[in-house]
Amino acid sequence: MRGVGSARAAISIVNALPLGIGAAVGIDWPARATAVLDPDRSTEVRMTVEPRESGTPLVHTSARAALRRFVPAASGRFRLVVRSSIPAARGLKSSSAVSASVALAAARAGGREPELEDVARVAAEVGRASRVSATGAFDDAVAGLLAGGVVTDNRRDARLRRLDVDRDLRVALWIPDRAHPRSPTVRRRFGRDPALARRAVDAALDGDWVRAMEANSALVEKAMGYRYARVHDAVQEAGAVVGGVSGLGPAFAALAPSRRVARVLRALPREGRRRSLRLFLEVPEGRGEGR
Repeated sequence: MRGVGSARAAISIVNALPLGIGAAVGIDWPARATAVLDPDRSTEVRMTVEPRESGTPLVHTSARAALRRFVPAASGRFRLVVRSSIPAARGLKSSSAVSASVALAAARAGGREPELEDVARVAAEVGRASRVSATGAFDDAVAGLLAGGVVTDNRRDARLRRLDVDRDLRVALWIPDRAHPRSPTVRRRFGRDPALARRAVDAALDGDWVRAMEANSALVEKAMGYRYARVHDAVQEAGAVVGGVSGLGPAFAALAPSRRVARVLRALPREGRRRSLRLFLEVPEGRGEGR
């Protein structure tokens, strides 16, 4: 049987490291996985991954975790093809997107159609177990699978609320050419300003995602040592509604009305990459979520 799964990159509204509450919104930059399960009389799954460089521990662990959860009797040859151009370790949730797309493809290859939040829980469990993420990043996985902004409790892998994000907004990304460290290694830094962390979380829980993103970016910039004051000023002057660090950075995301996004993109620094994308706020007509 064959199964296809996709999950998108996302940008942070609130980083879950300080208090365990996170918020994110997906962006239209997908990771895709195709899985084929050929059952036989063996008692184990024999896995191959293409291209070879995609056969990371995260991919193998995600596929096996999904099969255990959704297709516990699976056996035979399992072939997996993974495609993702989301840059790793930049704050754009590449690990969550790859893990969730692989988990969804594996479940579908076994003839199952799981709830997408359950797929996100698999990705979160894998993230914690592999120490890719200190919290599991359930918010990031949900945002990449379900259209619209989301607030989650990553301590319980539970969705708390959806966020009403203007459908006319687009995101202008600045992606510097440097990577961030793994979140478990910097978690302690995020406990230094609990009042600011609480302000970001409370705003998100109230549905004020702009104020939440502003407070979160201030917190992340302080914790990670980013000096983005000029970037904030530049995108605001160009017409952005809000801008902030995504994840642990160094990527910076500015949200602006579609008529202004080109100007905002030009205002971002020239170092690294700049890219404008749609937010993942609705499922394209004729396509199921995650397909």
